[in-house]
Amino acid sequence: MSPQNWLHVTRGEAPLVVSIPHAGTIIPSDIEARLVSPWLARKDADWWLGELYAFADGLDAAVVRTGVSRTVIDVNRDPSGVSLYPGQATTSLCPVDTFDGEPLYVAGQEPGAAEIARRRVTFFDPYHAALETELDRLVAVHGKVVLYDAHSIRSRAPRLFDGELPQFNIGTNGGAACDPGLTRRVEAACDATGLPRVTNGRFKGGWITRRYGRPDQGVHAVQMELACRGYIDEPAALTPASWPTPYHAPRAAPLRAALTDVLKACIAFAQAAVN
Repeated sequence: MSPQNWLHVTRGEAPLVVSIPHAGTIIPSDIEARLVSPWLARKDADWWLGELYAFADGLDAAVVRTGVSRTVIDVNRDPSGVSLYPGQATTSLCPVDTFDGEPLYVAGQEPGAAEIARRRVTFFDPYHAALETELDRLVAVHGKVVLYDAHSIRSRAPRLFDGELPQFNIGTNGGAACDPGLTRRVEAACDATGLPRVTNGRFKGGWITRRYGRPDQGVHAVQMELACRGYIDEPAALTPASWPTPYHAPRAAPLRAALTDVLKACIAFAQAAVN
């Protein structure tokens, strides 16, 4: 599988890099043959984020996106295997179950250490090399850059969190990944919608936010986890016949407008001399 088939990089000149690590659905055939269900393996994708954030090109942002399913390898997990959320349910570098705890692989077909290492070299490392290239390039130009890590999840996932998730879930690794001024700007853009928002709640930022958020080195990282009800219908029960639902452009329009304001706020922060 050649890089151009799964790794997508748009080079913008604004001081903003948008990372989309979980919207991919590609699963190599040798892996898919060992899965319980191809649908189950794609169930937890961040559906349609490429469509939702298509406007980022118009803001001259750099965009790095993988087409590979998180079932193959999750590029937003610590490659050492350390849990990002100790004591809470989460998925691993090469997940073996879904958000709901359903096994992904036929018993005995789970990837071992050697296979995980190969997947890391093939997919994980190139994704992060692309991110680092764009960040280094833009920091050299602007001195200060925002890394915006884009995610979405269904509104209810009882194994991961209680109740209904707020529409906007901002993660800054407890404030360590970015300047407070960036957090305030992003919060203000979300709060202007009147929709529920939380900062550093259940989702405080994955490995991308934690790895690259180095304010003292000019990189300010923020993760945005969206409840996907903002842009698609969410069925009461997820089945191969009901999920994923199609991208819903009319429903997405207000959310896209809000996210446009969020990304503009990120650019304005990076361009400001004093925050």
